[in-house]
Amino acid sequence: MSETAAAAAPSADASGEESRTPLQLDVSIDKVSTCQRKVKVSIPREDISRYFDEAVKELMPTALLPGFRPGRAPRSLVSSRFKGELADQIRSRLLTEALSQVTEQEKLSPISEPDLDVGAVVLPDEGPMTFEFAIEVRPEFEMPKWQGLAIKRPTRTISEEDVSEALSNVLRERSRLVPHDGAPAAGDMIVANLRFLDGDTVLSAADELEILVRPSLSFADASLDGFEKLVKKAKPGTTVTATVKISDEAAVESLRGKDVTMELQVLEVKKLELPELSPELLLELGGFESADALHDAIRKQLENQLEWHRRRQVRQQVASALTASANWDLPPDLLRRQSQRELERSILELRRSGFDDDSIRRHVNELRQSVMASTARALKEHFILERIAEDQSISDTGGDYDDEIRAIAAQSGESPRRVRASLEKRGLMDVLRNQIIERKTLDLVTEKASFTDVPFEFPRPDADAVDHAVCGVVVGEEEIPTAKHAESSGSPAPGRRS
Repeated sequence: MSETAAAAAPSADASGEESRTPLQLDVSIDKVSTCQRKVKVSIPREDISRYFDEAVKELMPTALLPGFRPGRAPRSLVSSRFKGELADQIRSRLLTEALSQVTEQEKLSPISEPDLDVGAVVLPDEGPMTFEFAIEVRPEFEMPKWQGLAIKRPTRTISEEDVSEALSNVLRERSRLVPHDGAPAAGDMIVANLRFLDGDTVLSAADELEILVRPSLSFADASLDGFEKLVKKAKPGTTVTATVKISDEAAVESLRGKDVTMELQVLEVKKLELPELSPELLLELGGFESADALHDAIRKQLENQLEWHRRRQVRQQVASALTASANWDLPPDLLRRQSQRELERSILELRRSGFDDDSIRRHVNELRQSVMASTARALKEHFILERIAEDQSISDTGGDYDDEIRAIAAQSGESPRRVRASLEKRGLMDVLRNQIIERKTLDLVTEKASFTDVPFEFPRPDADAVDHAVCGVVVGEEEIPTAKHAESSGSPAPGRRS
C-alpha cells in the first residue's frame, strides 16, 4: 500500500520541473457502485518514448561508459546501456503522472488510496503501457435542503440538585469498598468470574471483574437486561446463569445474533462508603482549594455535558433531515475501515465534553453493538456536511486545533502538549480535523434553522459497561478508559476490567 500511495502522489521530476506536457491517456471508468470505480488506463507509446528520452537526457551528464569521460558518451550508447535500469524509473514516473492526471481530469474525488498492484504493471518494449486500479470515491448525490430546518432544542438550567448528584458520583470514585456477606443491592459492587458458552464450547472468559450492580450489563458485543434481578440473591460463592444474545455486528460472523450462556460466579460483594470531602480529597480531585471551587468545576462540567447532549440531539435531527433521501449504499470494506474512526471520533467528543470514564465505556459498548449501521449513517452525514462546507468555504485553522486540544486536555488532566502528541502518534489528527469541519458546518446549518425549546433530563445510567467481548474478539482496538473503581478497605480492589 505504501508503494501505491507513493505512486498516487504528484511530485516534481528529477530535473525539478513542476509540470510537464499532459499524457495523452485513454481512460475508461466502470461505475461498480455509488462509491466504487474500476479504472483502466492506457499510456500511448509516444508518451513512453518522450519520458524515456527525458530520462536519458538527465542521465547523460553523469553517465559512465568504458572509453568515455563522464558526460561524453554518445546518446545512443547511453540509451542502450541503461535501458533496463531506466525502465523502473520511467514506469514509476508514468504511473505517478497518470494517476494524478486521471484523478484530476475525471474529477474522481478519491476517499482512499487506489488499489493498484504496482509490481504487476509492465513497461512494454512496444505498444502502450496499460494498467487497472480500483478506487473509492466520494458519492455523487443531489444536495438536500439544509436551510430552514425545524429543530427541537433540549434546554435545561443546571440546578443545585444536579450538582449535588454529580458530586456524589465523583465521590463514588473515591469510595471505600467494604466487604459484605449478603447478597448485593443496587449500587453495590461484585467481583466475579465470567464464562460465556455456546453449548459446551467456551467462547470467552474473564476473571475477577469489578461490576456495579445496575439494571443492565453491557459488553462490547452484547447486553444483558435484568442484571440487578439476576444477582440480587447471589452471595459470595454463588454461580448464576443467564442467556445473552450476541449483537448482529459482532466481530465473529458465525456468532452474530446467537443466544449463548453466561456463567457468573460471585467472588465478593462490596458496599461503597462515600468519603468525607476533606482538604486532602479536594487536593486529590484536582487541586481544589475549597468545596466551593469543586462545586463550580462540577457545574461547569455539567454545562459541557449538557452542551454535548444538546449538540447530539440537534445533530441527530439535522442528520435525519439531511440523509432522508440518501438511499445510496456504501462499500462494506469502507464501513469496516471507518467504523474504528467513528468510535475514536465519539471518544474524542465525549472526552472534550467532560464525561467520566464509566459514561464513555457505556457509550462505546453501545456503538460497538451497532457499529456498521451507525458508521453508515455517520459517513452519509459526513459526505453531505463536507459538500456544504465546500460550498460555503468552511475550513479549519490552526487555532481550531489548539481549542480542541485544550478542551480535551482540560477534561483529562493532561497537558495540551501531551494530548497533541498522543493524537499525532495514534494518527487521529484527521479525525480531529473532520470533527472541527463538521462542527463548524453544523453551526451554520443550525444558524439557518428554526428552534423549539424542549425540556431536557440528564440520562440516569442504568447499565454497567464491561470492556469485554462475549465472542472473544473486540470490534476495533481504540483506546477506551480503564476502570477506576474505588479501593477496598485495607487494600486495592482486586481485578480490573478486561
